[in-house]
Amino acid sequence: MTKQPCRSPFGTLPSGELVEKIALSGGGAIRATILTYGAAIQSALVPDREGAIADVALGHATLAPYLDQPQYMGSTVGRVANRIAGGRFTLDGKDYRVPVNNGVNSLHGGTRGFDKCLWEVTACDDARLVLRLVSPDGDQGYPGTLTMTATYSIDGDTLSVEYLATTDRTTIVNLSNHVYWNLAGEGAPDGAMNHVLTIPAEYYLPTDAGAIPTGEIRPVAGTPFDFRRPMAIGARVRDASDQQIVLGRGYDHNWVVARAPSAEPRLLARVEEPVSGRVMEIISNQPGLQFYSGNFIDATTIGKAGRLYRMGDGIALEPQMFPDTPNQPQFGSIRLDPGETYRNVISWRFPASAGRAQ
Repeated sequence: MTKQPCRSPFGTLPSGELVEKIALSGGGAIRATILTYGAAIQSALVPDREGAIADVALGHATLAPYLDQPQYMGSTVGRVANRIAGGRFTLDGKDYRVPVNNGVNSLHGGTRGFDKCLWEVTACDDARLVLRLVSPDGDQGYPGTLTMTATYSIDGDTLSVEYLATTDRTTIVNLSNHVYWNLAGEGAPDGAMNHVLTIPAEYYLPTDAGAIPTGEIRPVAGTPFDFRRPMAIGARVRDASDQQIVLGRGYDHNWVVARAPSAEPRLLARVEEPVSGRVMEIISNQPGLQFYSGNFIDATTIGKAGRLYRMGDGIALEPQMFPDTPNQPQFGSIRLDPGETYRNVISWRFPASAGRAQ
């Protein structure tokens, strides 16, 4: 791949390193821009039922807010996405401590997770981008040198990322992407609470007050967590009769679509915005889906459209293994040994956009 018209400067880090923005288009209606800082989705341009284009991914127009007000917008998160209780885990009989940055817990890899790293462009053309990052042994307290790639691509109506990782020493890995979506458009005044959500999961993971799973795998039936049939997010997001909604100030939980990663990707969620008619399907090989309803977006951040982002203005749907898995073996394992390859493939399909011209 020698053709590189897609790359442009986005800003400069305090270290003097250049952050680039890479534009992707598969030749159809879907377009996106990716940042080398945090391997982040900065924009996703998608048509509505009439063909009108809107940017449906929350984010910033310049680099400074990503540095000054980090909120994982569109970012690749790891080495371990989600939370590790107390910032501690044991691996092969050895205790490890990682930085706590979410109360007493570690969130999304610690104080300098992969969302705050500059990734290297190793390949780029109009429809595909490969980013690479090497996390050294001991980075944020994690063992092993982890070598990762994030491959973004657009094919027809689908934007995808494939995460691959290898290690030279036994470690733990759970990567995901933390893009916030508003299918009405990232600056739309009514937020995302009217979005209609479907999650084909019979169980979810209740949490304690620190958003750490209790260990129970609870049925969704009869609770506000039942999205097996399409339901508007705002219909039950403030249902104080459910203690889990109270603890999370809305939804900030992991749904159990399956119990282990699969060889082939499967549907984890479907979202529809009824006014615009935009539809998004999330497909991944991961068994868990963290759904966060933007409960702590607090109107201190200005988005690309020049509007303040408020509570519920975007939703995050993150395919991954289950939170705190290293401390809760009943959830499975996120162990990665030398000679193995970690893989998480995430596709965001916008079926209403199929076949539309730009």
